[in-house]
Amino acid sequence: MPALVLKPGREKSLLRRHPWIFSGAVDRVDGNPAAGGTVDLLSSKGDFLARAAYSPFSQIRARVWTLDPSEAVDADFFRRRISCSIGIRAGLRSVPTDAFRLIHSESDGLPGLIVDRYAGTLVVQFLAVGAEYWRDTITDLLLELTRLQNIYERSDADVRELEGLPPRTGPIRGDPPLALRITENGLQFKVNIAEGHKTGFYLDQRENRARVRQLAKGREILDCFCYTGGFTINALAGGAKSVLSVDSSGDVLALCRENASLNAPPSTLHSTLEGDVFQVLRLFRDEGRSFDLIVLDPPKFAPTAAQAEKAARGYKDINLLAFKLLRPGGILVTFSCSGGVDAALFQKIVASAALDAGVDAQIVEYLSQAPDHPVALSFPEGAYLKGLVCRKVLSSRSYDCRTR
Repeated sequence: MPALVLKPGREKSLLRRHPWIFSGAVDRVDGNPAAGGTVDLLSSKGDFLARAAYSPFSQIRARVWTLDPSEAVDADFFRRRISCSIGIRAGLRSVPTDAFRLIHSESDGLPGLIVDRYAGTLVVQFLAVGAEYWRDTITDLLLELTRLQNIYERSDADVRELEGLPPRTGPIRGDPPLALRITENGLQFKVNIAEGHKTGFYLDQRENRARVRQLAKGREILDCFCYTGGFTINALAGGAKSVLSVDSSGDVLALCRENASLNAPPSTLHSTLEGDVFQVLRLFRDEGRSFDLIVLDPPKFAPTAAQAEKAARGYKDINLLAFKLLRPGGILVTFSCSGGVDAALFQKIVASAALDAGVDAQIVEYLSQAPDHPVALSFPEGAYLKGLVCRKVLSSRSYDCRTR
C-alpha cells in the first residue's frame, strides 16, 4: 500500500477523527499512488493512522476513508457506507417530501460525494478526486441500492478545479429528465437538474421554508435572492398578505412564477422584480418602502476563511438595509451558506448591521441546514448553513410587543 508519512506532531487532527490531511502536514510519499488511489496515512514513527484517498493537486492532500487498519477500501466498503447513508435518511426528514439528500460527503463518511434524490431521479456530484476514482463503482451501487434507473451528474462545482478535475455534467445511467417536478410539504416545485443551482434545488432549506410558511400569515413579505421561489411559495401558502420576489436572473424568476401558479391560481398577492438585490434594497430604502418580513438567502460570499473579511462587508450591507426596511415588530430571516463564515461571526455581522441601522433587534430562533444534511462532530466544516430569525423593535424606549 502506498503511504503518506506525516511530519512529527501532525497526526493530531487524525486522532480527533478529522477527515482531512493538508499538504503541509505530509513529510513524504512512499510508493507511487494514483490520483484518487488509496494510501495509508502513517505517523512520523510509521504507525498506522488512517486509510485515505490521495489528491496530488489539492491543498487537501488526503481525505480519510477509514480509521480501521483492517478495513479495505473496495466495492464492499462503498456498499456498506452507501447502504448505511440511505438507510438512515427516512429518520432525518421532519417535512414530508420526495426530494432529499441521500449522501452528504464527509459527514456520511464518503468525502467528496453528494447524492440527492428528486422523486425517481438521482443527481450526483463527484467533488473530490477520491470519489472520482471510484465513480463507476459508486454509480452501480447507487442503482443497486436505491432500485432506481436514472442518474444525472452535476460535477460542475468550482471545488473540482482545486482537485485537478474538469467539470462534467450529463446523464450517467438511464434517461433522467432534465426538468422534473417534486413535492415538498404539500407544495409542488419544478426543478431543472441540468442547469439549476447546486443539484437543482436548495434541499438544505426545507425546514426553514416550512418555518417561513408558519410566520407568513397576514404579513407583507420581501423574498431576496428568491431563486425559483422556495420561500416565496411557502409564504403564499402560509397566508401572506403579499410577497415580492427579487432575483438578478430573469430565468429563475420565470420559474418562480411558474411554481407559484402550480400551487395556486395567478394572484396579485405575488409579484417579481429582476435586479441586483443590493441596489434594490437601497432603492426601497430611498423610496421609504417597508415590509413585515424579509428573507435574505444570498449565494455563497466566502467559500473559504481567507475571503471572510470581504464577505462580511456584503452580509453586513444587505442585513443593514433589511433592518431599515422592516417595520417595528417585523421579522428578518437571514442566512449565510459561506463555509468561511462560521455561526459566531455571522451573528456578529448581523448584530453590527442592526447597530449601524440604528435599530434594536432580538434573535428569536437559530436556523441551520436540513437534518438530511448532517454534520459529523469531527467535521465542523460540514455546518455551512447558518440562519437567524430576528425581530425588530422600534427602540430601547419604545418596544413593539406584538406577538404575531
